[in-house]
Amino acid sequence: MSSLLKEDMEKKLFKPKGHALYEFIETKSKLKERYYLCTSVSKEEEVHISLIKHYRVCLEEKYEVTETWLLKDLEFIDGKEADTDNPYFDMMFEELCSIEAYSCASKYAFARSLIKLNTLYTKRDIKVFNFDSSYIEDGVIWSSNNGDCLVLMRICFYASNLLCLSLCPMP
Repeated sequence: MSSLLKEDMEKKLFKPKGHALYEFIETKSKLKERYYLCTSVSKEEEVHISLIKHYRVCLEEKYEVTETWLLKDLEFIDGKEADTDNPYFDMMFEELCSIEAYSCASKYAFARSLIKLNTLYTKRDIKVFNFDSSYIEDGVIWSSNNGDCLVLMRICFYASNLLCLSLCPMP
């Protein structure tokens, strides 16, 4: 479903503007509307961060850009609490932008995409606070498409180790 949504959003919203959609995550809203936080790259290689409203008119999917920032203006991203499973994070541009991602895994996926795009295009020093660095650093099996799988794989690995330890006889 998410690949179809990404394809539709890219076709209707980003390609007409000359942008390539890189990553998107669903965010929670107090209203019953759907919003997505997206990263895209323009032909001029400027990285844009956009908040997109998604709605349906009759049977047609519609998308509307409600906010846009440039990655080069991002001062920091704060994951709030690295030791807890929470979907909240802040991004500081000229003003603080508070976001509630749909899940903690999607929050980390978005942070990884910002770090990767920063490395590729802006090469600035963006401060990253309150994220578990082992889940956002570029690793051997990491890519923007399987980053969530990596987080899940690591959690399963730790859980299996705990299970094995609990089954071992104590001396």
